[in-house]
Amino acid sequence: MFNTDTITRFSQSETPFYYYDLNVLRQTLSACREASSKYGFHVHYAMKANFNPRVLDTIQSFGFGADCVSGNEVKAAIEHGFDNNKVVFAGVGKSDKEINAALDADIFCFNVESVQELEVIDDLAAAKGKVANVAIRINPNVDAHTHHYITTGLDENKFGINTWQLNDVATALRTLKNIQFVGIHFHVGSQITDLEVYKSLCLRINEMQDWFEEHGFKVKVLNTGGGLGVDYYNPDTNTIGDFESYFKVFKDFLNVKPGQEVHFELGRVLVAQSAALISSVLYVKNGQKKNFLVLDAGMTELMRPMLYQAYHAIENLSRRDNAQAPGTKYDVVGPICESTDCFRKDVELPVSQRGDLIAIRTAGAYGEVMASGYNLRDRILSVYSEH
Repeated sequence: MFNTDTITRFSQSETPFYYYDLNVLRQTLSACREASSKYGFHVHYAMKANFNPRVLDTIQSFGFGADCVSGNEVKAAIEHGFDNNKVVFAGVGKSDKEINAALDADIFCFNVESVQELEVIDDLAAAKGKVANVAIRINPNVDAHTHHYITTGLDENKFGINTWQLNDVATALRTLKNIQFVGIHFHVGSQITDLEVYKSLCLRINEMQDWFEEHGFKVKVLNTGGGLGVDYYNPDTNTIGDFESYFKVFKDFLNVKPGQEVHFELGRVLVAQSAALISSVLYVKNGQKKNFLVLDAGMTELMRPMLYQAYHAIENLSRRDNAQAPGTKYDVVGPICESTDCFRKDVELPVSQRGDLIAIRTAGAYGEVMASGYNLRDRILSVYSEH
């Protein structure tokens, strides 16, 4: 991702900023498209991972759909050229305003998470003289074996409809006139690296589609969600996700019937490795027990380590030639007035100085999009490399 010319350009830019390698992004998208098209699978990009305009334009150019979780994400998808027939709208708390905007955009489908939401969409669609396509998001009670903050498919989570509520769902689908049932939707969590999780999900999907068909509903779409993880520890040697193995699990274990479509909602794995957060060392604080590198980027620029205790590889770009020399352990921290504003503790780095450029890797997902203006911080900028 980084070469001498890139680092030289960095030194001329004001930090902090996000650096996007659009070539890495395109290589990742190409690998995903090739692996999914082998089985005729449909991929929607989960826009919440990153809605940087250049990123969206690049993803749209590969023909992917869009998975949206807000009305503004739906709007952005349409504005960036995503086919409205490939736009899905998920989320446990869609407002009337958001639903109306999605109805006006004639999106492909609402992923619905409660009986009450079905009733609201039906009312709003009726007022417009429209029929809304819906998929029922079912809570499969499958453990994603990931961080508990990003697990979404257990009975204790707020997402989806529990199986004991399905009879009420069936009754609503039969009586509501401005709702068209098209399929079932699942999502068990994020940053999933154990493919056995997806085998368990497939078996659950098979059970649920049988239930719907036994109750008289034709299931056209099996939406499996997403959540495929990335390697945060080895961004250079394991840059592109194993899409071949991922999609093959669903080919092998999902019972796809004639005429059915299989949909996926991938986000992190498509964009995470394409960006790094670039920051400068403001101060080096050497102590008896701890040494600190105080950066000009903090939790306002990259929240994940503070929110999820997430790991990111950290490099001193200015000392790359000394990377093998004996180093020093630093707590790499930001300037925000919060003790939690720490990217990582005890990071082994070359002996560092004020002004050194630091790269926090694998920051293309849930990085820029979660940035805030806390402490009245400037909004972070982005730079791009095409090669």
